[in-house]
Amino acid sequence: GFSGRMPCAELADAIVQFGRATMENAIKAVEENQKWQARVVYGDTDSIFVHLPGRSREEAFRIGDEIASEVTSMNPSPVFLKFEKVYHPCILVTKKRYVGYAYESRNQRKPVFDAKGIETIRRDSCPAVSKLLERSLRTLFESKDLSLVKSYLQKQWEKIYKSKTSIQDFIFAKEVRLGTYSAKASVVP
Repeated sequence: GFSGRMPCAELADAIVQFGRATMENAIKAVEENQKWQARVVYGDTDSIFVHLPGRSREEAFRIGDEIASEVTSMNPSPVFLKFEKVYHPCILVTKKRYVGYAYESRNQRKPVFDAKGIETIRRDSCPAVSKLLERSLRTLFESKDLSLVKSYLQKQWEKIYKSKTSIQDFIFAKEVRLGTYSAKASVVP
């Protein structure tokens, strides 16, 4: 038998290599299909983000379904690509860090604010950062006007400067596990 975190490194490497090749083939299929006029802007392990400039949300759902079907047909069972959602708008910050308004079905009218890896959901920043960033992003997504975001932030910074905000929003909460606490390692994030 196998045991440990990496019981069979060769098998793990083969799985990663197969996954990477599958993703590269999916990207190639998406970008070479002239009918979609799509560009893959992000791909990582088990997902791809496809940019469809100038398309409506309805068109994005239709094309997303077509892409999922096409990529699935290129792979042996049980490998398949599941179309999950349309982001509109969306900001890709870096690998595994993005935010946008997500629509998970064609008939969904109100989007869901969806963030991965950014400060609105990270636990290594204080609540003030999360609140300011989320409200700023929502303002930008809904108005597409940076001057409104700037105005909102200036008002919030003025409140902070004048101590008109809750001190609770500036507390960093860190988990301390039994046996891991060290007075020397107390570093503010």
